[in-house]
Amino acid sequence: MIPSRFYYPSPGFSIYWESGNGKQLAQRLSGTFPDKAEIEHLVPRLFETDSLADQVIREVYQVHGFKQADAWINDLLEGEKVVNVPASLEQIISEITSKPAWLDEELLEKGATLCRRSGSLGLMVLRNYCLMGGYESSAINKPLVFTGALKKGAAKRLTETTEFWVRIVGKNAITSPQNGLKECLKIRLMHAYARVSILEEGKWQEEDWGSPLNQWDMLATNLGFSIIFLDGLRKLGMKPTEQEVQGLFHFWKYVGTLLGTPSNYFPENESDAIRAIYAWTITQAPADKDTISLALALTLEPIEGPFPSKKWQKRLVYNTHLGYNWYFLGKASCETMQLPKTSWRIHPPIQRFFIRLGQVFVLRSENSYNRSIQRNRKTQKKIVNAYLESHNRKSITDK
Repeated sequence: MIPSRFYYPSPGFSIYWESGNGKQLAQRLSGTFPDKAEIEHLVPRLFETDSLADQVIREVYQVHGFKQADAWINDLLEGEKVVNVPASLEQIISEITSKPAWLDEELLEKGATLCRRSGSLGLMVLRNYCLMGGYESSAINKPLVFTGALKKGAAKRLTETTEFWVRIVGKNAITSPQNGLKECLKIRLMHAYARVSILEEGKWQEEDWGSPLNQWDMLATNLGFSIIFLDGLRKLGMKPTEQEVQGLFHFWKYVGTLLGTPSNYFPENESDAIRAIYAWTITQAPADKDTISLALALTLEPIEGPFPSKKWQKRLVYNTHLGYNWYFLGKASCETMQLPKTSWRIHPPIQRFFIRLGQVFVLRSENSYNRSIQRNRKTQKKIVNAYLESHNRKSITDK
């Protein structure tokens, strides 16, 4: 069965690939894009979900409660022996704490290093390219609507996503049981809880949307953190090294498996990643009212949220983000999502000029490269911690 959400070729994303920023991204492709017949072979992934995580929700959280479930998880991640634990929970802990044979920890750290070296630029790319760009897909938005994301406001999702990303890209954080592994398991079970809750409500239309938080949409989200993130950094003048690029895909392959997606679904290199994100985007149905509502909520988040605190700062941040939206997403996507026009779209190209100049000095020696990582990670944490503190959340320390 092909759900009605499968819309080939996508009216919105076709423009992205034919004349928008995707056209530049396609120039890095080795080989050709997959055709419709090849892409249709991926349709079953729209109905595939993380059944083990769903089982944990039903057998652990719904039976024993959140407090007991979280206590068990914490003890198991500490390596303690715990009695009377449901088998599904023991299995999922065993899976995430067992390192796969393909994992290259040196390459893994190279990918995390690029994320830290991106500093505040990386945060801008994540918010204004990866997150906002994803809202143009009406189908992937549906679980957000069903779980009340619009009522809760944009700040909650933005805070959770940013905090997750900043925590797991810390030095050697992703393989730490009480850091990266715990963060990934938390997100994985949050997804499963949302999926189970949506299906139990009985209003989900599988014939139209596929399964909620299905494996193809999970892959697309993952690709936002890898290939779209990489494209955004380059658009702002950063020059990732070849090892950083290889490491980035390796890093997000590992994160993706920790989040419950089969490892063989993830691209190993840039060309495969471009083909993968093309296959997903080119089959997306037109944007709808939920697209516009979610985009508006994210746009107004600096104005309506607690950070920054002063009115002039709120207006400055609001316009700055809009400028990046128009720069990354292009005229067609921004008009589709009804994002306000702004003269601030001239800011990113100017910034790009100076960043490109600076990259020459960053990459000229190992010492300058390492200083850049430390300096930008410090800036990254300073910005994010100020944001987290304004939302009464714990700061990130890298310890």
